[in-house]
Amino acid sequence: MQQGNRLSWSDLQSLARRKPAASSTDRAAGEAAADGGNGRRLAKALSVPHLTAIGVGSTIGAGIYVLVGTVAREHAGPALTVSFLIAGIAAALSALCYAELSCRFPSAGSAYHYSYICIGESVAWLIGWALILEYTIGGSTVARGISPNLALFLGGQDKLPFFLAQVHIKGLDTAVDPCAAILVLIVTALLCLGIKESSLVEGIITIANVAKMLFIICAGGWLGFQNGWPGYNVPKGYFPNGASGVFSGSATLFFAYIGFDAVASTAEEVKNPQRDLPLGMGLTLSLCCFLYMMVSVVIVGLVPYYAMDPDTPISSAFAQHGMQWAVYAISSGAVLALIASLIGAILPQPRIVMAMARDGLLPPIFSAVDQRTQVPTLSTILTGICAAILAFFMDVSQLAGMVSVGTLLAFTMVAISVLIVRYAPPDEMPMEGPGPGSLESLASHAGQSERDEDILGDPFGNVQEAPTASEVANMVRRQKAKRCIILVCIGVIIFVSVVSFSSLPFYIQHTICAFSGLLLLGSTIVLSCIGQDKNSLRKTKGFMCPFVPILPVCFILINVYLLMNLGSHTWIRVSVWLVAGALIYLFYGRSHSSLTSTAYERVSPA
Repeated sequence: MQQGNRLSWSDLQSLARRKPAASSTDRAAGEAAADGGNGRRLAKALSVPHLTAIGVGSTIGAGIYVLVGTVAREHAGPALTVSFLIAGIAAALSALCYAELSCRFPSAGSAYHYSYICIGESVAWLIGWALILEYTIGGSTVARGISPNLALFLGGQDKLPFFLAQVHIKGLDTAVDPCAAILVLIVTALLCLGIKESSLVEGIITIANVAKMLFIICAGGWLGFQNGWPGYNVPKGYFPNGASGVFSGSATLFFAYIGFDAVASTAEEVKNPQRDLPLGMGLTLSLCCFLYMMVSVVIVGLVPYYAMDPDTPISSAFAQHGMQWAVYAISSGAVLALIASLIGAILPQPRIVMAMARDGLLPPIFSAVDQRTQVPTLSTILTGICAAILAFFMDVSQLAGMVSVGTLLAFTMVAISVLIVRYAPPDEMPMEGPGPGSLESLASHAGQSERDEDILGDPFGNVQEAPTASEVANMVRRQKAKRCIILVCIGVIIFVSVVSFSSLPFYIQHTICAFSGLLLLGSTIVLSCIGQDKNSLRKTKGFMCPFVPILPVCFILINVYLLMNLGSHTWIRVSVWLVAGALIYLFYGRSHSSLTSTAYERVSPA
């Protein structure tokens, strides 16, 4: 509550309030019933084949047609296949975390939804706001890459129809790209038809794209056996830059696997999310990793890594062996990959906007679901128009690093959410009937932390029997778990900061590294020893992430390291966007949140 122009302590506490699991979908279901059963809910139409098509289409963009040459020349050499394998394993760690949370909380919103349930409202808002930026810039970047590849397929820029060709306008630093804007609007119209229709088109394009990659593998393998695999007969051997080259290459290639999170964003539209979502993510990463590794085996074997064309490594490799005609098949594959990736980039964004509007953090008009198509039509149109304008006017390749910030922030919060849901899951549920002073009750008790668990009385004013010995023991265990999770995060931030920025004196740097490393290791060991929440384990409805807490902690460490090394210019641009989002939240979202009028009671574990 505000007192004059000052924020009170209860207002600050409200920043950490958490919503109950499935509260958004329950509210949507109630509104659907009021509208006759069709008005507010997304259509449950997706199964494993649809999810795999969406995941593979979103993941395999045109990057594979460029990254092969860049990473092989600058980092891994012939060991490019090993780099792809390591990057695939790192991506699988995040997919395991996503799979558990999407099974527990199968609702639209992906990482935003998980953060809201497990961490708090303000963090969830920033994650949702960062994801909006990620998908907008990501979709625009993909769209801007289609016209050059289409021109290559047709034989040059002058072969493109005049209404698709890039045009330089006086006063603008970059050429406008009508082809990119038109394609974004076409994809937006496709997504408005319905999730089943758009996933069907995505599946057809993805099948054609996979067929092109299989052609590269088979034809390239035949050429390799005919010519004795000259790319592997190099003076410096299989690891020209050693293990460091392989790992630095895998850090670059990690982003070639981003796209499986689009599968998690469709959780509310899956027929059987507990079964199909883990299978969809697993099949997506397995198929992508297999195709990436096989393509890399073939291409680095056809041409020595130092002789690769960094811009067109695959088509130039075939051309050097007398197959100039293959450039048309490869460039058509790049165009198909970009179109499939464009669909996958625009698909999740309106669902995140819809989820935020459902929770009251954005105007409710954005939560509207079309009664006939059962998709968030208004959110889809709005996000599509924004992406089309950006793709038309701006050379968004300079902003591409901002996409990585949203992705890595979301991945980090997902890993933290897995630790929270396993060791200290939210234990507050909406009260049945009006609570005592609902608004004030929530404002003063939302985000209530360890202090509430130390006292025997009910923090919400209800008469309550004294807790049993087992309940007291569970409270103590939860407090220790919360402290350990916080210490893990602090240890990761300190350790990665010191490793990434080596301007400190040698002695001080190594001392801080040792201290933060011990803090991180000790907190993880204590977390392993105190045990997971039994009630949370009983409530698991599907897939469970293995090797908790070690796997999520490793994933947090990887993500924070990548975040710290994105560059200052990227962080300055992202900070402007995040500050704008924070102001919108403080002046609109915080006061309009659906949790402001909800009273809560603490529920003891069964």
